[in-house]
Amino acid sequence: MRKHSEKAERRKERLYNIIFESDTPEGKAFDVILMVCIALSVLIAIFGSAITAEWAKRTVFFLEYFFTAFFTVEYILRIYCSRNPKNYIFSLFGIIDLLAILPMYLGFIFPKIQYAIVFRVLRLVRVFRILKLFNFLTEGNILIRAIVSSWRKIAVFFSFVVILVICLGTLMFMVEGGQPGSQFDNLPNSIYWAVVTLSTVGYGDIAPVTPLGRFLSTIIMLLGYTILAVPSGIISAEFIRGQNVSINKRCSNCGRAGHEPEARFCKYCGAAFEDDAHLMD
Repeated sequence: MRKHSEKAERRKERLYNIIFESDTPEGKAFDVILMVCIALSVLIAIFGSAITAEWAKRTVFFLEYFFTAFFTVEYILRIYCSRNPKNYIFSLFGIIDLLAILPMYLGFIFPKIQYAIVFRVLRLVRVFRILKLFNFLTEGNILIRAIVSSWRKIAVFFSFVVILVICLGTLMFMVEGGQPGSQFDNLPNSIYWAVVTLSTVGYGDIAPVTPLGRFLSTIIMLLGYTILAVPSGIISAEFIRGQNVSINKRCSNCGRAGHEPEARFCKYCGAAFEDDAHLMD
């Protein structure tokens, strides 16, 4: 019985190395096969929505369920061989893996939701692990921290924009409303036009017909170019500040700074960093 248990543990450990690790030939081969299956399933889902021939629809239907079955077995095996199944299930990758298979099963109840299987493309993030690119994600982490740090400023700016488009839409309604051929016949349409114009999208479905209205439109469009630069400037400033801070991790042993954010040891004295919450310049 004990021998059987040890054999099962060895089999489980080998399965873990194949599925979760990419340092072995078997792990690399599994990851490559997985990436190919993900890419094929996404392409089939995308182009399958445009197919009209019955035989092609049946083929797409079969392939979609084949890939769903494959990903379902893979998900179950990940839970089985994981060293901490609960951590995997509620991790980012675990949630993404579940979302990759759930739409097809929910499709029996809500047919349209089947197209959500295109979100399987999120699983291609694992290519970073395969190609050993996670060390290059530090810049991405700095950008995320910059966005989080600046959300209050962006929220204030967004509130200002909402107030501005309401005022501009009302102003255009006062100028254009009631004019022959004008589509500014109510405030919601006018505010919608203000949003489209201020964002420089310009669908053209609503346009002013009076000279004063066109003049105001020109001012609003020019104002839109200025406003669009504000959130970019806020995030860029936080990004630069985050970079300056992240490269100045200070060693608590010798007190010298200038370390990279992912550094685990001081490059001057060799002392190990206790955690990521060290004093920074």
